[in-house]
Amino acid sequence: MFYSKKLKRLKDINHCFFSRKSGFSKGIYKSLNCGRGSKDNKKNVKKNLNYVSKKMGVKKNKLILMHQTHSNKVVEIKINNIRRKIKADAMITKMKNVALGVVTADCVPIILFDVKNKIIGCIHAGWKGAHSGIIKNTINKIKKLNTNNKIYATVGPCIGKKSYEVDLLFFKKFVKKSNKNKKYFSIKSNQKKLFNLRKFVTDNLQDLGADVDQINVDTFAEKSNYFSYRRSCKLHQKDYGRCISAVSML
Repeated sequence: MFYSKKLKRLKDINHCFFSRKSGFSKGIYKSLNCGRGSKDNKKNVKKNLNYVSKKMGVKKNKLILMHQTHSNKVVEIKINNIRRKIKADAMITKMKNVALGVVTADCVPIILFDVKNKIIGCIHAGWKGAHSGIIKNTINKIKKLNTNNKIYATVGPCIGKKSYEVDLLFFKKFVKKSNKNKKYFSIKSNQKKLFNLRKFVTDNLQDLGADVDQINVDTFAEKSNYFSYRRSCKLHQKDYGRCISAVSML
């Protein structure tokens, strides 16, 4: 389990970036697999999520997860939609005693807290969501609730630049959007580049006025601590587990 030094100092919230340890799953999902969309034993996933709920200090039905699709959609959690299936890649809420959770396996989990207005949030930022504006949409949705903000953001464990090899088509997508995006890539070979997703996401947050800190861990490289979609592909595994990051307001 990993914590933001900045968020840890704040008494209003509870948060955690969970590793893959301390759970009930077996095999390739060992052990704290929180991916309801994985092919893991559903009972074990449920046990894992119950463990997370306890650690977050909320009832098990108050741990809110999303059906994540690498979109740029943000949902505000309110009393009227808390029990619905949330199809989104970011959530925000003013509600207390609920935990917002995001599951990842190389993508970036981001936890947000607007200290002035008591709004918490979480973002699932893979390259698709980050490229299509999930971060901007989330920050803007917070600012719509109140324009006078002080937003803290923690960028959690994700795939590191040294591990994130991409092709030229991928590179061109980002450069087409803005020539400034070249700075997030370095040359690996004639046909391959390395992409700094963490830096891209961090700059997006800072450009929108967020105060950012990091849990600077490479999920691909840390096999014993984190699940990784890319690593599972390289190992020719049929599926992969997901780590969870969560935030709740006390």
